Amino acid sequence: MEKKITDKLIVDMLEKRGYLNYSDIDENKAWDLLEEHYECKASDVWSRNTYDFYCYSETTADGYEVFVATNDPDSISICEDVHYYETDMQGEIEQAILDCSDMFIDDLDSGYFMYAVEACYDKMYDNMKEKIENELIEQGYEYENTDEAIA
Repeated sequence: MEKKITDKLIVDMLEKRGYLNYSDIDENKAWDLLEEHYECKASDVWSRNTYDFYCYSETTADGYEVFVATNDPDSISICEDVHYYETDMQGEIEQAILDCSDMFIDDLDSGYFMYAVEACYDKMYDNMKEKIENELIEQGYEYENTDEAIA
């Protein structure tokens, strides 16, 4: 009997390790897996010089809300760290997660944080899928279809 790599086999192995599609997993569980995988943490409790990355909103002197994403809250660069749109925060947070940063996020329920978690979870899920495929190949499994081979 030949050992074949199938989508079902890979999904079953992912599920055994606790990885589900993001749409099928509790957001807290997804974050726990990300924290473990990327060795990062997120908190909404401010503490200067405790975190590697800070993401929060500020109000300008004339009443506009801006968003700050920085590694050093004591040395903010207006050109690099201050953003006019909150949607810019998603990319900043994604990079902080991938950089294994401990983060201060002023609103852990914000859309930009949740979208960053989802995007990073999807990357992690794909990486785990590829890892499992490689493990199966090392164990002598072959693709059921040659079109499915990892490019």
